[in-house]
Parts: sequence; structure tokens; C-alpha cells
Amino acid sequence: MDESFANLQTSHLVGSVPAVISDDNKSTNVHITNVSEGPSGNVKIYPPHQGNSNAKGYQTLETPTVVEGSEQQPSNNWKGFFNVYSYTQYFDVDTDVVVNRLMSSLYPTTGDFFNKIDANPDMYGLVWICTTLVFVLSSLGNCATYLVKKRTDSEAPWVFDVNYINLAASVIYGYAIIVPLAFYFSLRYMGSRADLLRFWCLWGYSLFIFIPTSLPLLIPVEFLRWVIILSAGSTSSCFVALNLRSYLEGSNDLTVVMAAAFGLQMVLSVFIKVWFFP
Repeated sequence: MDESFANLQTSHLVGSVPAVISDDNKSTNVHITNVSEGPSGNVKIYPPHQGNSNAKGYQTLETPTVVEGSEQQPSNNWKGFFNVYSYTQYFDVDTDVVVNRLMSSLYPTTGDFFNKIDANPDMYGLVWICTTLVFVLSSLGNCATYLVKKRTDSEAPWVFDVNYINLAASVIYGYAIIVPLAFYFSLRYMGSRADLLRFWCLWGYSLFIFIPTSLPLLIPVEFLRWVIILSAGSTSSCFVALNLRSYLEGSNDLTVVMAAAFGLQMVLSVFIKVWFFP
């Protein structure tokens, strides 16, 4: 080998391999520089995998460490209103819990609904009940008009009224959202304690009784129809009013609040009868 290459100094090169030299030019003072002795560089150290027993070796930039059991948490700022994860907790409810709350709405005299939902008030009942009620009122309302028209004049043509869907959706969703919101701000203004989520839950379940009672409203007997709808409205009104009394016990404006809640529920029941089952 050429001596010009054999005499090159390679000790200052980090991690380099000394050149092979011939036996006659071999030096006994060759020093191999350790990597730690060389000039410092931007060396990234990757720690071992943690929290995953199946992973082996060292983590890289593509496999960051993830703590087991951690979940993506919704943002606490205003962007959380547009994040789906912010509302999942209000729909995390079991079927048996929903059934228990539905049965409570049919027995209004207990007045313990707020105690049952205190640990986990849900919005699932509000959305499910309102959507089902909109479908029931729009479909059975058209059936009721069909029966009435065929009873008075069997030769008269009948057309399905699609506007029943728009009207039912506007009235039911508007009532279930706006009325609890109005009570919430009114009670807060009067200095009483109020929780908007619990109010929405209460008014949502109060509408459940109108779903099963809509079917017997197809009976073409006007007096019986009024008895059915007023009974359903009284049950729903008592459910809301008595639970508000237990929740707002000790408030100075309790009587006014109960009367307003009872009256609004009765107005809704009369509206259902007059408009959808004439």
C-alpha cells in the first residue's frame, strides 16, 4: 500500500476505522479515539418503550410513548363547543337507567326524579324522546285526518300532509329546549339554584307519556280523545311541577314556578290534540 495513505492521521475521526497498513510500517502508538471523546453532535437518545409489554426495542419518532388508559380529553376553551368529545359524557347512559327514568315519568307523585339523575343527568332521553314523538305525531296525525275524512265523506280524496313533520319538529324540539332554558335564566335571575342540564333532562322525560297515548287518540270519539290527552297532560304537568318543588324547596317563588310549569305542559297537550288529532 502507498505510504501516503498509510501515514494519514485517523484518530480525530469519530467512529472511523484505522487504515490497514503494512507490517513494516505498523506503529505501536496507534490510538483509537472513543466516540465519547470526539466532538459533540446532535445525537438523539431514544428511551425504551414504556407501558406496552408487546413492544420491543427503542421507541422512535413514529412511536411516541402513550400512557395506558389515557384518552383524548376535550378542550376546555371555546373550541370545546365544536368538539364531539365534549358531549359524549351526556349520552353515556345504560338502557336500564333510561328505562327506570322513563317509568319515573309515568309516576309523577314520587317527585324524586332529580335524585335519580343527580349522578348522571343525560341528554339521550331528550333527543330520543323528542325524535320519536315527532315521528309519532306526524304519522298518527295524518292517520287521524284520514280516518276523520273517510268517516265524513268516504269519496273525498286524501293527501298525506308533509307539513306535519315540520310542525311537530319545530314545536317539540323548540318546547323541550327553549322552555327549560327560560326557567333556568328566570330562576337564576331570582336568585334560586338552577341547573340547565338537569332541567333539559327533566323536560325531555316529561314528554315520554305523549308517545304511548298518541295511539288511542286515533279512536274517532271526540270525548274520549279529550279525556286521554288531558290525562296525559296532567300526568306530564304533575311530573314537572312536583319535581321542581322538591328541587327548589325553600324558594320564595316556588308557587309561581310550579304554576307556570304546570300550565305550559297543559298548553302543549291541548295543542297536540287540536292540531294533530282534530
